[in-house]
Amino acid sequence: MNILGLDTSTMMATCAVINEERLLGEYSLNQDMSHSEKLVPMIKEILDGLNMKIGDIDLYGVAIGPGSFTGLRIGAATMKAFAHVFNKPMVGVSTLEALAYNLPHNEIVVPMIDARRNRVYTAIYSWEDGMLKEVMAPDVLPMEDLIKRLMDFDELVVNGNGTLIHRELLEKSLGKRVRFATMGQNMCRAASICELARIKYDGGQVDDYFTLAPEYLRESQAQRELREKERQNS
Repeated sequence: MNILGLDTSTMMATCAVINEERLLGEYSLNQDMSHSEKLVPMIKEILDGLNMKIGDIDLYGVAIGPGSFTGLRIGAATMKAFAHVFNKPMVGVSTLEALAYNLPHNEIVVPMIDARRNRVYTAIYSWEDGMLKEVMAPDVLPMEDLIKRLMDFDELVVNGNGTLIHRELLEKSLGKRVRFATMGQNMCRAASICELARIKYDGGQVDDYFTLAPEYLRESQAQRELREKERQNS
């Protein structure tokens, strides 16, 4: 089974192709948020390098958030179009779960994605018998609230761009309890999206490409401004 995965939830645009449990190719670019211009050429380049066509893909996996509103829409729309045109199954994968999947063999993993205003998108996962389990569901939290929850754990490892921004606070508050991921483990990886899509597909999960939608966890700025305008006019 050939699986194409992609993640456009952050500044990093990344796509990968795996065949069962073998990584065939991965392309990541951390430059700016122009995913609408670069995503399809990235996919074409990786497929051309593998002498494959988009029709050779058997399963599509895509990050559905949380993360950048615009990036998530672009990624989801692209994969939904492929799945629709070629009538192939697709699976949505949590961005946070995929980040945690970068860090196997760690008991407690806490991925963090910057949500601005001293907040992060985050969740808590644990590895049990080689499987990633959800301890705390994805949420958007102020750093102070998250740190209070993390005080319950004696040892944990963190990753994601949120940990880079808040590293000093995490070190000061958690001390030796916390370990930080390496540079490559902090970035969203499409290979993790592919693997999780395969696991979920094998477990019976298939998402409808007509109804699959990003999980933003909070309103966009435009939605908040509209709600505030409606409140003022009421």
